[in-house]
Amino acid sequence: MRVVISQSMYFPWVGMLEQIRLADVFIHYDDVQFSKGSFSNRVQVKMPGGMAWMTAPLHNHQLGQTIDEVRLQPSPDWHHRHLAMLTQSFDGAPYAADALALAKTVIDGEHETVADLARESMLALCRYFGLDRATRFADSRVLGIEGSGSDRVLALVKAVGGSDYITGHGARNYLDHERFEAEAVSVSYMDYQRLPYPQVHGAFTPHVTALDLVANCGRDGLAAIASQTRNWKEFTDGPA
Repeated sequence: MRVVISQSMYFPWVGMLEQIRLADVFIHYDDVQFSKGSFSNRVQVKMPGGMAWMTAPLHNHQLGQTIDEVRLQPSPDWHHRHLAMLTQSFDGAPYAADALALAKTVIDGEHETVADLARESMLALCRYFGLDRATRFADSRVLGIEGSGSDRVLALVKAVGGSDYITGHGARNYLDHERFEAEAVSVSYMDYQRLPYPQVHGAFTPHVTALDLVANCGRDGLAAIASQTRNWKEFTDGPA
């Protein structure tokens, strides 16, 4: 059973959807410390004049809070800003109406915390592309696993019956791969293909919200969610 564990991300890039597509179980990992500059509350959007960040504002954020403790600014002003930004970004895209309707449903929803908003944005994208049909979603908060780092990640994988842990490239520098193997859990890293698709506003870039894939390709965009994995030894022996 393949397991992916990740912090929830606000309307993430296609690479996150690729991880979810490969997972039998996806565990939202939001009871860990929030980091400013992470993708929990922000994502890049391709605008007519270049790339821009779309960031959900925080309310009374305090250092050390976990992602599921960080509250969102209650004013609806940022809802309007984000929807206006996306409207401009998707101008001329054939499925802009799909992307904007999806975004509005999430952004205008009742979300108190960064984790609530980010999680719902990911699930909405998964439902649009049908990724929720084969992947079960779980929550680290309810699995009753304490600890930190590799030990906790390994315990979470085993708690849901996992035999293969799939991760992004950031784990390369801290994950105890041998410890996983000793517990009969293989580790695989994403081999991102960054497949190009027709995209408005100039040369293709993959490093934008997956809403962009919705706007430009509609449900046929599923074909671009296609990356596979590499064994950890092959990945870590390769170039950084």
